[in-house]
Amino acid sequence: MMRRALPSFLVLAALALPGAPALASTKDESVHVVEQGETLNGIANRAGVAASAIVKANGLKEPYVVKVGQKLTIPRAAAPAPAPAPTAKPRPAPTATSRTAASAQAVARKAAAVSAETEEMHEVTPGETLGGIAQRAGVARVLIIEANGLQPPYAVRTGQKLKIPRTRRHTVKAGDTGFSISLKYAVPWEQIALANGLDAAAPVKAGQSLLIPTLVDPKAGPAPAPAVQPENAAQPVKAARPAAARFLWPVAGEVRRTFAASGNPHDGIDIKAPQGTMVRAAAAGTVKFAGAEKEQFGNLVVLDHGNGWFTAYGFLSRVTVKEGARVAAGERIGLVGSTGLAKGDELHFEVRQDGKPVDPLDALPKAP
Repeated sequence: MMRRALPSFLVLAALALPGAPALASTKDESVHVVEQGETLNGIANRAGVAASAIVKANGLKEPYVVKVGQKLTIPRAAAPAPAPAPTAKPRPAPTATSRTAASAQAVARKAAAVSAETEEMHEVTPGETLGGIAQRAGVARVLIIEANGLQPPYAVRTGQKLKIPRTRRHTVKAGDTGFSISLKYAVPWEQIALANGLDAAAPVKAGQSLLIPTLVDPKAGPAPAPAVQPENAAQPVKAARPAAARFLWPVAGEVRRTFAASGNPHDGIDIKAPQGTMVRAAAAGTVKFAGAEKEQFGNLVVLDHGNGWFTAYGFLSRVTVKEGARVAAGERIGLVGSTGLAKGDELHFEVRQDGKPVDPLDALPKAP
């Protein structure tokens, strides 16, 4: 039974999630036990020892991935005897050549930082880790993993090229159309319109700033709304769905259990999908809850779409958004799982208006 009022989801928002353990100091130790989340470069930086020295001392092999609980010898050279004080010599004045070189280096460092924040394709350089690349790019590590089909333990190699998925913006210029914008970014216009709260049939206006939603795999996105049926078409016993669906399918799959308002009440639908399948926001909105709901829904995300409309996504194996974040239609908010009262790998999806449950099938396109 899934008979729960939406406000009860939000009570859990005050619960603090456990944080990651602090990493032990490696400043003086000669043997280090690897902890959760640590990398070889991070250990070397904290120990003040070159990563290559640790690799050599422990006989590590490429791609130099360390494991939790692994003991690493930290090679430390004996402190050298103090050298005699050198005879004071006048410091040479900086020359025009040295000033030019320093200036060029500063410009290069600044350019590299800007590139990391905007690049859409990154070539891995020696010593880089996936976590470091994600941090410098300002893109979630898991998004880079999915965009490039990386497999555990997610080690990257020198020279490897990684796609960096980004959410972009487009300022409408004179002569732009929905079709031309869609073609430029390879994102269906219907999804761009939904992400910006626009009527997909209305013309765009010069000067509009449009959010272009990130679709890691556009083919996996929800299907567009079906065409309006002719008036003489056979009508099902159930009330006809709206011609322009309010929401997108959050995941493609067979509906294992449908909505039921009476008898054995069920306030949403359960959609079967493989473990780890991306779950996408059914419309643009704000994350009101993102975390564990221990009684029924397991890992849960609740989105506020405005005007009293909410959607909820339960049974997730993983939540990938944070409370308060703004998400675009079609953006990933979690991964399919089997937490809570799930009967297998599936997504529990609810739609509510002004706190009352609505049959999601009445607000979705005909088929995912």
